[in-house]
Amino acid sequence: MKPVLDLVTKLGPARIAAMAAVTLTLIGFFAFIILRVSRPDMGVLFSDLSMQDSASVVRDLDSRGIRYETRGEAGQTILAPRGDLAKLRMDLAGKGLPTQAGVGYEIFDKGDAFSSTNFVQNVNHLRALEGELARSIRAIGRVQAARVHLVLPERRLFERDRENPSAAIVLKLMGDLDAGQVRAIRHLVASAVEGLKPERVSIVDERGRLLADGARDAEADVAGGYEDRQVGLERRLRGQIEDVVAGIVGPGRARVQVNAELDHNRTESRSETFDPESRVVRSAQTRTESSQTSNADGQVSVGNELPGANATDKAPAPKDATNKNEETTNYEISRVTKTEIAEGGRIKRLSVAVVVDGVYAPTADGKQTYSPRAPAEIERITALVRSAVGFDKARGDQIEVVNLRFAEAPSLPQFSEPTLIQSLLAPTKEDVLRMAELTVLALLTLIVLLTVVRPLLRQVLAPVPAAPLLAAPGGMGIAADAAAVAGPAGGSITMIDRDNPTARLMEFAKINGQVQAETVQRVVDMVRASPAETVEVLRGWIQEE
Repeated sequence: MKPVLDLVTKLGPARIAAMAAVTLTLIGFFAFIILRVSRPDMGVLFSDLSMQDSASVVRDLDSRGIRYETRGEAGQTILAPRGDLAKLRMDLAGKGLPTQAGVGYEIFDKGDAFSSTNFVQNVNHLRALEGELARSIRAIGRVQAARVHLVLPERRLFERDRENPSAAIVLKLMGDLDAGQVRAIRHLVASAVEGLKPERVSIVDERGRLLADGARDAEADVAGGYEDRQVGLERRLRGQIEDVVAGIVGPGRARVQVNAELDHNRTESRSETFDPESRVVRSAQTRTESSQTSNADGQVSVGNELPGANATDKAPAPKDATNKNEETTNYEISRVTKTEIAEGGRIKRLSVAVVVDGVYAPTADGKQTYSPRAPAEIERITALVRSAVGFDKARGDQIEVVNLRFAEAPSLPQFSEPTLIQSLLAPTKEDVLRMAELTVLALLTLIVLLTVVRPLLRQVLAPVPAAPLLAAPGGMGIAADAAAVAGPAGGSITMIDRDNPTARLMEFAKINGQVQAETVQRVVDMVRASPAETVEVLRGWIQEE
């Protein structure tokens, strides 16, 4: 232990404290770096959870001993190791987590049905139906969350007292729903509930916008359907025109506006037409009559009537004969009866306005020159637009295609040849963030080493200043040949003159005095450090002869 004690005594308390501080600082810093680097990469397990779902998921993760983090005031977002996200989601889904603040028909899997009252059964059935509808609505792409409220009146004894059911839906969207998707949600809910009509379903989004009004009557709903039809028709025609024109002038170099005027009147007409030239024999009837009569002017006597009377005695009697023919023919005249019903929403008139940009050509100095398009090209574009929208001149459609220069010129494409590293490495966003984090930690480590550790180590490992050598009696030339000696103030350097013996003697005496003082101080330090050994040495000196 003596070498160790000598080393400790040589270093002193200040240097030992500095070394301990440096050691503890380095241990803490590198422990932080190791823990930070070795910490698993965290990813989002679930987001936008309710407090009940968040508590259930956290309880399950604690029981498994899986490390996790929560974000948000109420823990709506839960982070877990990125490599275990898929497995955790499948395991939690098998346990019915998260429930998304709604229950389905699994509510009947728990509890005793025999001990439940009719009221409880009805309430559970309503909750299950609402939960199942909410899950079906969440299956739509842009719907993030959904809540469904159903109003199912009790069955009445008489039909006249029966009330129609209704529904209210609150949606949390990621974007906007078009009219077709809103109608799909209404029909989905109406088809799942007995007696519910689509026009009795109200839909509201998280911003309080009314997407579907379930309180208006059928006529207002029809009018709203006409408006949606007009907007959808204009959007569809605009998309068709943009697809055609963009293939010619380039993407983003054409502006299209379509105004469709629809006829919302419902027309019903009936017509009956007769064709006299077209005849068909329906029936024919023929009747023939023949009659003959005779008239005798003489008197009738017995002699005339007796057999064998003289024929000459009889006067000739005139005769009257009649023939009658009657023919009746019935004809059926051709008749056409037509009934036409024209529903509302027919295209009454189309107005299309198309603005196309000109042609830009790059110059040698890197700029672009503009030139208008040829009239023949504009005519061809106009013909394509007419064919795309179904142009009807008799209907009064109007199409205008104009070539004008846009305010913003197209940007020149910038092509850069990818390097070998860029082609081989295609890091994801998470990899880039991880590399940036490691780079920051490496720079921080380097700064700590250069600004803290290096000065402390330099101070601790600084050598102890050696005592000046004593010159022998015959070594006057050694002190005289010294290049420089520290002065009494410790700050000035005095050059010794080799040719001046007095100066050499004075400098030697000064050095000898310093050596003696340091020797005495060392002896005092040794006596203070080891008083018992010092006493033994003194006793030995006294007992010597």
